[in-house]
Amino acid sequence: MAEGRSAEGTGNFAETADGVVDGRTAVQLAYRPQSADTLVGLRVRERIKRTGLLLRGVFLALWVGHWLLSAMGRGSIDVVSTVLLLFVVLLVWGYPRLQAAHVQRIIGWQGEYRVTVSPAGITCRSDHSTLVQKWSVFQGYRETAGHFVLLSRDPNIMCLDVLPKRGLHEAEGLDLLRAVLDQHTTRV
Repeated sequence: MAEGRSAEGTGNFAETADGVVDGRTAVQLAYRPQSADTLVGLRVRERIKRTGLLLRGVFLALWVGHWLLSAMGRGSIDVVSTVLLLFVVLLVWGYPRLQAAHVQRIIGWQGEYRVTVSPAGITCRSDHSTLVQKWSVFQGYRETAGHFVLLSRDPNIMCLDVLPKRGLHEAEGLDLLRAVLDQHTTRV
């Protein structure tokens, strides 16, 4: 529901601002979310924000520096320090994958997502919920090889909408989806 209006009875099309459904400019997607989809979204967010990437890089550099200084100071490599360094490297490398797996556990049980992208915004339905988002929520989007990632307007980009291209079932859907996104938000 959005603004007190029920999304029921609109079929698979989103309502325009005047309450009229426009099927010509609405794009339909149907997919089951996967952990890889979330990972793509998190990587896009990292490339745009760069803070998390920078912090992880500094953290890793400090650990490597500590390990090198302690190895040079002792004149030999300590097994415990080496194991801790390998753990830190694994943690820094695996953190986005752990986040993606966690998000998948949260949303995966909801089953298939049916998404409508229209001039009114994005409507996402599952068997358990309906979410309607207006275009004003998004600062822009980025297209990857297999996804469209929409980024929220908040400074920390806490909300991501990942639209996998595999969810499009019509051949002209990709170009229409790109056109709707370009019309209502910007590429970042």
